[in-house]
Amino acid sequence: MKTALLTLCAAALLAACASPKTAPPASADGWQALALPGKKSTTYNWTEKDGRPALEAASDRSASIWRKRLEPALDDVGEVSFSWWAQRLIPNASVADIDREDAVARVIFGFGGDTDKLPLRTRMKFELAQALTGEAPPYATLMYVWDSHLPVGTVVVNPRSDRIRKIVVDSGPALLHRWRDHRRDLAADFRLAFGEEPGPLTSMAVMTDSDNSRGSARTWYGVVELK
Repeated sequence: MKTALLTLCAAALLAACASPKTAPPASADGWQALALPGKKSTTYNWTEKDGRPALEAASDRSASIWRKRLEPALDDVGEVSFSWWAQRLIPNASVADIDREDAVARVIFGFGGDTDKLPLRTRMKFELAQALTGEAPPYATLMYVWDSHLPVGTVVVNPRSDRIRKIVVDSGPALLHRWRDHRRDLAADFRLAFGEEPGPLTSMAVMTDSDNSRGSARTWYGVVELK
């Protein structure tokens, strides 16, 4: 059961995996920590980094999410900007390998859509995830990631669920120890990753994890802004 639950949590990354009875209260701007069952939680704290307001993520063999729901959902998505500052990479991690699937930095977007169009097996996973967690998974999840080795521009389909896809926007150690500012066309990137038009944007999140590779990571995130 534990293995099955963790697999479902990967498929339901933005919407599930946190018990409403134990989840911390949302911050004033709507962001909230979400724990993953069976996982030690990454620590998230507001601070400053190099003169910028920042959210510090400290992961030690841990994985959890810092998420904001968008209510109401945004029907039209355009440009998004975000930034991160990574202290070090996890040498053996890879967002393309199910056994080493960690990343020092992720910015994540959840989208709504018509789940009736999805294959039966995917719909069954979604229904079970909702029954276990009280939340329906996003129809689709798009992540921007910093990977240790994969080239920038690589699109990765999550090994556990093809409803989660990742775009590598930073790679390797050359740009560590500095702020990396990114500006992306979210709708165009969704079309690139999924081959379809995006539905309404329902959530956004950041995540730093090192549980699969048994490593550690420390990253600072700037504000995630939708244009």
